[in-house]
Amino acid sequence: MCFRLIDAKRAQHPVSLLCSVLGVSRAGYYAWKHRRASPRKRRDDELLGEIRAIHEQSNATYGWPRVHAELRHRGVRVSRKRVARLMRQAGLSGMVRRRKGRTTVSVPGIATAPDLVRRDFAPTAPNRLWVADLTEIATWEGKLYLAVVVDCFSRRCVGWAMAEHMRAELVVEALEMALWQRRPDAGLVHHSDRGGQYVSLIFGQTARAAGIDVSMARRAARSITPSARASSPPSRRSSRDDARGRRAASSRARSSRGSRAGTTAAGCTPRSATSRPPTTRTELSASHGLASPLRGSHTHQR
Repeated sequence: MCFRLIDAKRAQHPVSLLCSVLGVSRAGYYAWKHRRASPRKRRDDELLGEIRAIHEQSNATYGWPRVHAELRHRGVRVSRKRVARLMRQAGLSGMVRRRKGRTTVSVPGIATAPDLVRRDFAPTAPNRLWVADLTEIATWEGKLYLAVVVDCFSRRCVGWAMAEHMRAELVVEALEMALWQRRPDAGLVHHSDRGGQYVSLIFGQTARAAGIDVSMARRAARSITPSARASSPPSRRSSRDDARGRRAASSRARSSRGSRAGTTAAGCTPRSATSRPPTTRTELSASHGLASPLRGSHTHQR
């Protein structure tokens, strides 16, 4: 340990001074400096090179269990703890699936709206039933929250908003965008879960002012937000992108694919092309298979 410290600080202080302070000899330091690496150290360097190659071939998705399995498949005998230690020292790690945050937070003691839908997600005309939800999106630069409003008749995303918070203003902004685009008549039903954003005073006032009947259930429509992440209509509030920062702007650019989103509410039955306008379905890219296999026939358990 003393010799490593001397070697790290020799550019700032003389070696003789460092040896004298630490109580070691200069001859001992230079003998340690020019000594050949031990067989174990040389073997660690060889293994680390193979580990780096496997890690790069997997697009930096393999952790130490899969790297160890790949080494064993190639005939390299090494312990799991040694692979884990070398990867930890080299700063190599696999792709970890993040735990999804909780966005539906109920408020105890607050009266909620009745369930007017009763799982009947098949309206006979557009602008009769809207389903809304709020979800969390993990990005490389932090978390973002997406609120969407979907028309169950055409399965079109009619309103959406994105921000770095999940306050009530976010769902109100998505509703205002849907109202601006559709301008529905009175009698529209807005269905959502019982989250604190939808039972808030500001959301209720906005819905009542537009003549909307608010409906709530314990689970509104969990399947509308995953595909909304892949496809969302362009926002009419482009001037607010700069105010929300670079994270929201970049994610909004990736999310905007067209005005027709492939979002389907749970229970919304598909209709034929003659009974409703055609819509575009955009499938969400499969993010469950995080690691790409290095071989066609051999797979590993992570």
